[in-house]
Amino acid sequence: MKRFVISTICCSLLCFAAHAQRLPENASPQSYDLTFEPNLPAATFTGDETIHIRLRAPSASIVLNSAEIAFKKVTIKSDGVTQEATVTPNEKDEMVTLSVPASIPAGLADIHIRFTGILNDKLRGFYLSQTARRRYAVTQFEATDARRAFPSLDEPAYKAVFNITLIIDKSDTAISNGHILSDKPGPGDAKHTVTFSPSPKMSSYLVAMMVGDFSCREGAADNIPIRVCAVPEKKELTSYALTSAENILKFYDQYFTVKYPFQKLDIIAFPDFSAGAMENVAAITYRETLLTIDDKTASVDAHQAVVSVLAHEMAHMWFGDLVTMKWWDDVWLNEGFATWMSWKPMIATHPEWHNERSEILETGGALANDSISSVRAIRAKADTTADIQTLFDTVAYAKAASVLRMVEAYVSPEVFRKGANAYLQKHAYANATAEDFWGQMTATSGKPVDKIMKGFTEQSGAPLVSVQADCDDLGKTRVTLSQERYFGDAKKLSAGSSEIWQIPVSLRTDKSKDVSYFLLAQHTQTFDLPGCSAWVFANAGGRGYYRSAYQPGKFAALSAEMEKSFSPEERVHFLGDAWAMVSVGRLNIGNYLATLQQMQSERTRAVLGAMTGHLAEIHDTIVAPADRPAFEAWIRNFLHPIAAELGYTAKTGESDDRRALRGDIFDLLAEVARDPEALAKARELVAQYMKNPDSVDASLAASALAAAARHGDTALYDEYLQHLKTAKTPEEYYNYLGALTLFSDPALLKRTMELALSPAIKNQDLGAFFGALGNYETQTVAWEQMKANFPAVLAKADASLGAGLTAAAGAFCDPTLRDDSQNFFAAQHLPGSERPLENAKDTVNACIELRSLQQPNLSAYLKR
Repeated sequence: MKRFVISTICCSLLCFAAHAQRLPENASPQSYDLTFEPNLPAATFTGDETIHIRLRAPSASIVLNSAEIAFKKVTIKSDGVTQEATVTPNEKDEMVTLSVPASIPAGLADIHIRFTGILNDKLRGFYLSQTARRRYAVTQFEATDARRAFPSLDEPAYKAVFNITLIIDKSDTAISNGHILSDKPGPGDAKHTVTFSPSPKMSSYLVAMMVGDFSCREGAADNIPIRVCAVPEKKELTSYALTSAENILKFYDQYFTVKYPFQKLDIIAFPDFSAGAMENVAAITYRETLLTIDDKTASVDAHQAVVSVLAHEMAHMWFGDLVTMKWWDDVWLNEGFATWMSWKPMIATHPEWHNERSEILETGGALANDSISSVRAIRAKADTTADIQTLFDTVAYAKAASVLRMVEAYVSPEVFRKGANAYLQKHAYANATAEDFWGQMTATSGKPVDKIMKGFTEQSGAPLVSVQADCDDLGKTRVTLSQERYFGDAKKLSAGSSEIWQIPVSLRTDKSKDVSYFLLAQHTQTFDLPGCSAWVFANAGGRGYYRSAYQPGKFAALSAEMEKSFSPEERVHFLGDAWAMVSVGRLNIGNYLATLQQMQSERTRAVLGAMTGHLAEIHDTIVAPADRPAFEAWIRNFLHPIAAELGYTAKTGESDDRRALRGDIFDLLAEVARDPEALAKARELVAQYMKNPDSVDASLAASALAAAARHGDTALYDEYLQHLKTAKTPEEYYNYLGALTLFSDPALLKRTMELALSPAIKNQDLGAFFGALGNYETQTVAWEQMKANFPAVLAKADASLGAGLTAAAGAFCDPTLRDDSQNFFAAQHLPGSERPLENAKDTVNACIELRSLQQPNLSAYLKR
């Protein structure tokens, strides 16, 4: 599943009811026969189900998962004897106990259940999705919501075959995991019955069903039929997704020994979806904005998002669907692998995007998240559904992918590929654990991957590798490496920690481009490198999952050589390490900005992204208010030469990288530097965009709308609102929706909150409001409005909401707002909120400390 981030504050408003526990281990399903008849006007469905199970031991009762299901009749048949069962619900644990008078013998048994359920409006289970024209019935079962559609053994280890039949309106179509086996009229004149081929053996959370008037564009790759489907109004926006899916499947069929393991691939976008996308077996479901774009006018970033999420979800067909983790504590085996794997077809099919550099930016983001003291380990205990929900985070996706990237570089891509394929072949159509993976990789590579992975998955945080390099009398470079856990909190970093990792450190010197790997397995170790080197770089290739710190003189030498002697990937990682040292006061922020100025001729988008990625943070939270105009002037002076080269219009034959960079620089100048020329251009572009969106370069549109909104009045707000209602593409819609949260007038902020809570805004888009919390100029007012409207927020989202909302408490850099948000959310007792709330507090504290450490240094630098 790909998480969708509409703001940096609230990653997801998807939530799960709390307290569900593990099932007893006596029963295991062999297959399910499922028939559903949805009633779209009434928002209900009826179901008829037979679960073919095997009992390990005799029992007079069987426990299933079930939530919001009304049981009509239950019978259990075994050895030719049918008994009617009584149903005892346990709503707290989302379970039911089916009891019969006489004990059921060990062996095979059939549970037959007739039931009814609700097509809910909470974007989980079997639920309603709606356009202005009609309703649809769709599913989202990960992690624990198949039980809302049918009673089941709803845990990933209970794989089974699913035989699905849907009775639907005559004018509608249906999509599921299998292909359509039969489509017969009836029952009655108004219905038809669609039966699908049996699914492969799979986990219950991977079942998918869609009902409505979906319209599909058809293609194929390697003899696998591929369809991209959407509501009819969006079909014309699916061509790019279809071409991309065909290319990605061809790539994966070459990379994996096991060819695409299912008979067809459907990719379906619908209007209401909690996540970004979901890897249901052979029926991937999508939020519209990540699949449906206008290929001719969409931004480079929108094109990249389509390919990225397709590549992620299609990778799940192997990592997650073919081989599934046994329990959710190893969800990184799904999400980390899919995140790591998704870059490969992007790099292969779109070399012009240079995504090998974006991979390193992803590693940097994961390391930043890992800097807080309360961050969880990759493997973390989770029994309740609220606990499970919190595992779908940066750690499971970006950190796990980054650790895999490091190991791949260490053992070599060829060896890693061989080991991954052996792992997939060994556990195909079954379940696996982390030990299964790293045991296989150790056997394949002959290197201690198991010891490396164990440290990086079972310990929280990430290491800081300090490098001391000096020439000895024999003309060699003696390198002393030491490790400690990196904290983004100076006091905690100074206090030290007990964690020890086995770290494959990749070193190179000014004497050679060759990489030397050393396994740092102790607190301190010393190695010799040939020749007397002016510097030793401790993350050659940039793929190591660790921070690096250098002696002051060596840091200066590396900075001076950065543009000449280092790859873009290495430059990205070096800049991340430098900021990490700024964060704990070990590098003066003035020296950091001077390093950026040394690299002012840089024009690589990813590297410039790393260079400028903290400018908004410095502007909003570190610089003293009196110095803010001076810092804005510094940004303008720094970026004007780049902006002058790029201009405001795309040039014939211009690369995608350069076109996207133009949008990045424009965004910084208009929104952070408050550059008069950029702001004037933003107003001009907004007027043009509102007349004809296709006439404005899409890479500039969102930034222009946002910049104009910050200084906008009621009249402009009303215009944005009107265009929101008539947007022709999802990209256009979200450009306006995001900009609406940036108007600074408190009265307009109030209108935005009322809009977010109204039926005009879908539940899936409630998180858009949190853009106002991320704006230092509006966050106090926005926070007060959020508190005042919190009951309505919960009602629109879900009463059991946890981690998604508490992330808002991490948006601040102020002790008063920190304490108020912590106290407020603690009083709500939201399921699963404890660790995210602690994460938020650590994030705010780190920001406050960074300001106290570096604000005087920044002031002195700006005065110079």
